[in-house]
Amino acid sequence: MEWIPAKTILSGYAENNLWFGINYNMNIYKGCNHGCIYCDSRSSCYGIENFDEVRAKENALILLERELKSKRKNGVVGMGAMSDPYNPCEREYQLTRGALELINRFGYGVSIATKSNLIERDIDILKEISKHSPVLVKITITAADDALCRKVEPYVSVSSKRLQAIKKLSQEGIFAGILCMPVLPFIEDTEKNIGELIELAHQNGAKFIYPAFGVTLRQNQREWYYQKLDETFPCVKEKYIKTYGNLYECGSPASKDLWRFFREKCNQYGILYKMDDIITEYKKYGQPVQLSWF
Repeated sequence: MEWIPAKTILSGYAENNLWFGINYNMNIYKGCNHGCIYCDSRSSCYGIENFDEVRAKENALILLERELKSKRKNGVVGMGAMSDPYNPCEREYQLTRGALELINRFGYGVSIATKSNLIERDIDILKEISKHSPVLVKITITAADDALCRKVEPYVSVSSKRLQAIKKLSQEGIFAGILCMPVLPFIEDTEKNIGELIELAHQNGAKFIYPAFGVTLRQNQREWYYQKLDETFPCVKEKYIKTYGNLYECGSPASKDLWRFFREKCNQYGILYKMDDIITEYKKYGQPVQLSWF
């Protein structure tokens, strides 16, 4: 694996971040080899060359320790915004595990986004962090069926394994749920797919599902996506061109009906889906209850 120079790891402090209430962001790795056909992070605006090659930031844990120690405010550290913290290289290098150990030592919380069941390895540390700070695990799942999952996300854990990871995390008291985005128009945006996914989420103890019924396309990401559509979903590219042209936001034509169906099913099972509710619950979930004599 290639190592790239870095001066910092943590972003600046954000007081009221609307994206799952995180206060800091970090990416130890750069690039991703999951091969997802829709990935926004390969867009040229991010300037990541050779995106499919995973690289790690040099002296990442040394930098992180220094920055965690020097911050004036503790908070929730977000991981996985631009590169999956549980890519295959993590099995050998364990930089994400090292980062979690530091986050625990310095009393921070953590919010992790991943598509890998490798996160099961670190349940022990996540449980330790949850004793003093909020812990949130968001596992991306957009296809209930493993065969469809393999087509849109070819080199990563299939949906059934990710659901099993959610079950194990939930059984260990970790606040875990599903990041259901992007739900690809003309491919995944059906009541059958969404309904089965909600059923599976309920069966495996997911606390929440946060969806986006559509996909965003820009720059070279669009070219990559259309190429993959031609390879895997014949004639679907033509539907995109006819429906969206060069729009950045490509919302599902079925979005209105899907939202109504989605809300009804989530309410039926008590699964959270509103951002404010998810933030409120995970930030108090598993925390010690203050007892009163009165």
